[in-house]
Amino acid sequence: MANEREKLREILESTKSIAVIGMKRSGAAYSVPKYMERSGYEIVPVNPTLDRIDDLEVYDSVDQIDRPVDMVNVFRRSQFVGDHVDEILAMDPPPKTVWLQLGIRNDEAARRLEEAGIAVVQDRCLKIDHVSLVG
Repeated sequence: MANEREKLREILESTKSIAVIGMKRSGAAYSVPKYMERSGYEIVPVNPTLDRIDDLEVYDSVDQIDRPVDMVNVFRRSQFVGDHVDEILAMDPPPKTVWLQLGIRNDEAARRLEEAGIAVVQDRCLKIDHVSLVG
């Protein structure tokens, strides 16, 4: 457990920008990214049904983002995570980490991402871990 906590701390401390698949204008898919933004991270919303969230441009998919991001944070149901793997792998450069929020787990998608050299965190809340490990 100590090694896992240290690895999560390293990820959070080295991350500067986060693309958020499934970011919305309310609920946890809003409050978690907004907390991370207030904590100094650049947030890049991804949601094909929205144009803007607050003052942020929203992208239809992560492979359309026009700048590097360190992490992709996913707020989609587990069964839909696999739908995003190809677009994550098409990012140039690819993210260092893909973080699946609390309650979200897809081992096949994680395997594909890890085989491409991307660290994967599953079934953990980014905000809770940030508060407890970096705060």
